[in-house]
Amino acid sequence: MRIEKIFGQVLRKHRAINKLSQEKLSQECGLDRSYISLLERGLRQPSLTTILLLSKTLNTSAADFIHDVEELLHENIEN
Repeated sequence: MRIEKIFGQVLRKHRAINKLSQEKLSQECGLDRSYISLLERGLRQPSLTTILLLSKTLNTSAADFIHDVEELLHENIEN
């Protein structure tokens, strides 16, 4: 699985944990809702600035967020 798709899965998971819609997340971090959708579908790659904004809004560290991406990536490589 492509890393963009994996990032999208992790973003969707964290958004669900925080009980935020794409609209609410976009409002809270200042990004367009359609961009959030593109990220979750793996159609765009986020910049470092975007990762930092998202992780702060989702009450996690950027390191933990990326760690979740790495874990899922390694799981997919092994399977």
